Formats: sequence, structure tokens, C-alpha cells
Amino acid sequence: MSSTLSAAAWEAMYSPYDQPTYQAVLDLLKPEDVVLDIGAGDLRLARQMALIAHKVYAVEINPFVLEKGLTARGPLPVNLISIRADARGLDSPADSTVGVLLMRHCTHFRLYLEKLRLIGARRFITNARWHMSVEGIKLQTERRSFRDMGMGWYACFCGAIGFKEGPGEQWSAEMDRMIHEVVDCPQCR
Repeated sequence: MSSTLSAAAWEAMYSPYDQPTYQAVLDLLKPEDVVLDIGAGDLRLARQMALIAHKVYAVEINPFVLEKGLTARGPLPVNLISIRADARGLDSPADSTVGVLLMRHCTHFRLYLEKLRLIGARRFITNARWHMSVEGIKLQTERRSFRDMGMGWYACFCGAIGFKEGPGEQWSAEMDRMIHEVVDCPQCR
């Protein structure tokens, strides 16, 4: 992020997201999911998720953006609960099974993953790690240490991504398709 742009200005450039991005999230939801939507903005996505999921908690820190979402499109679905709060300090609702975060510049990725894992949530749907693509991360998956990983692509619990180099003769086409879930990458230190 440019040092001349505030986080709010950066976010304004990228929100709301387009419908194909929202659809990528919706495609990963199941009817039994209880969603914690972190940074719900004007509730565009939250309203759509409420049509699929059992329940949606929509957390937004900006009161003006949230108010726009509460008034612009009619009454909220009965299974959509809006919460005006900073998700970093919020006790995540204990029945949440899936976290959703569309925020490419998020610097609190690890915090949200840890909070969701603590309450037993199963998945995290986000674009914060690979910056453009929406992905579903299994939260209860055991992650190996970066040091123990061989050559290839990695995605760390802290939100960092990258490629760990190794001998060229060990490279295979399969390595280009595999992503290792790790902890303690170089950016964690």
C-alpha cells in the first residue's frame, strides 16, 4: 500500500467488490453454515449470504457504511444480524462455523484465523491471502512448519504467501499446483 494512502482510502478503492467476487464466496457456502462476515460494509454480500446460509453475523466498524446497508435495500433477512463493531476486539459469536473476509489489504489475517479456530469454526473464505482470488481455507487443518517444508508454493497462517526455492532438478508440474499450508514462515519472524 502506498504510504500516501490511508487504509480507509485503500479500502474505498476496492469496495464494494464486484458480483463475480461475491459469487465466488457464495459458491463456497452451505445451508448449514453460520457465517461471520468480517468487514461487511454496506451488507451487499451479507444479504446474499443470508439467502444460502443458516445465519449471518455481519460485522462492520464504519457506522456510516453500515447505516447505508441497513436502509438502502429494505429490511434485513431475519437470519442476518448486523453488528457495529471492530472485529479485532469482538468476541466472535460462538456458533460461527465459517468466517468471510473480503479485504485484500488485511493486516490482521492471523488474528481472525486464530479467533475463528478458537470457537471451532471450520472454514475461512477470503481474498486476503492470494490478493485477487477467493479461497476457502480449512481452519482445523494441521499446518507444518515452513522449515520442514520442501520446495514449492506456501500459504502461511499469518497470511503471507510465497515460493520456497530448492534445487531445480526437484521441480515437477505437480509442485506448481500444490500449496503447502504452513506456520512460522520468514514473514512471521
